[in-house]
Amino acid sequence: MIEFDAVTKTYADGTQAVGEFSLTIPSHHTTVFVGSSGSGKTTLLRMVNRMVEPTTGRVRIDEQDVAAVDPVKLRRSIGYVLQQGGLLPHRTVLDNVATVAVLGGMAKAKARSLALEMLDRVGLDPALANRYPAQLSGGQQQRVGVARALAPDPNILLMDEPFGAVDPIVRRELQEELLRLQRELGKTIVFVTHDIDEAFRLGDEVVVLRTGGEVAQRGTPEEILANPADDFVRHFIGTEASGGEAEARRLTTRTVDGQQIVFDRAGRPLGVIEP
Repeated sequence: MIEFDAVTKTYADGTQAVGEFSLTIPSHHTTVFVGSSGSGKTTLLRMVNRMVEPTTGRVRIDEQDVAAVDPVKLRRSIGYVLQQGGLLPHRTVLDNVATVAVLGGMAKAKARSLALEMLDRVGLDPALANRYPAQLSGGQQQRVGVARALAPDPNILLMDEPFGAVDPIVRRELQEELLRLQRELGKTIVFVTHDIDEAFRLGDEVVVLRTGGEVAQRGTPEEILANPADDFVRHFIGTEASGGEAEARRLTTRTVDGQQIVFDRAGRPLGVIEP
């Protein structure tokens, strides 16, 4: 369990990235922070592993204040996936994945064996193990980043817009892979994105943030869609009323050749409703 207890962050130039923010994130669930630039979502994420120190307030993991934990030890115990992978360009794929395990004291041979297992777990061909990051596609680099984060078997996985730099098809594949891994592993995942579709697809709980880390609404994707808290949320998730009708997320159905077909607001078919 991760607890944000009245945390704030104000930088030296007076910029307030996060106002007073409190939230409890349950274990073994995926919680998504979603918001535009300036909403404080990445700042909040980085408070968990002390890459950002709160100005006031506390962050606790399983009731322990992270400020009391050595930051290096803390970061090695938490998986962290960046946009574009954050891989070390001068190290092979295998050694990138093994890095955290080796730093944690694992013998290099054992760490490399573990790394090979992790490549397989995230759906990468072990034949890629001796390549360098520059020789991989964007999607492959992101899978390596996920493998590296998971190799030490952390309880917590922080993901900072990890799929934002790949094309839509690869992004969907990576989302599917993450959903599969979470079903298998049951990690406590904190995921940051600006994409509400991604948030709804991946999150057990979604936290919609306004500027400065203010919580506009939190809940399951279904709860937020069914009952947006206000006009800000309606606009952000795409159900804002316009001329008495709703926008893109308002779907319709009609029967075509005996099948119930779902259409979006523009009349594009989205799928078939199973009987």
